[in-house]
Amino acid sequence: MAEVGAPSWQRRNDLDNFGRISMSYALLDAARVAKAAKTSLDVLKAANETSEAHQRKTIMVERIAALAQAASESPKNDGVTLTSEEFWLISLNW
Repeated sequence: MAEVGAPSWQRRNDLDNFGRISMSYALLDAARVAKAAKTSLDVLKAANETSEAHQRKTIMVERIAALAQAASESPKNDGVTLTSEEFWLISLNW
């Protein structure tokens, strides 16, 4: 297992069930992800936006925040794994 902390991107070069190349992903500190996701969520909720894309982003960040919060409160606290896309959604608040 990779050390928890700064993103250490892993690239899987194998194909998924649909013939696509798999995404990059990283094991990150769960508390830090939870904090960044909460900040991102506050920014998204403060925006005067009602588009479907905005709603989807908000839902995805809510899910990331909940997962990271639960992981940070677990006894082992091994971190949380995010895809590069999920990390990108919260990275401005990292």
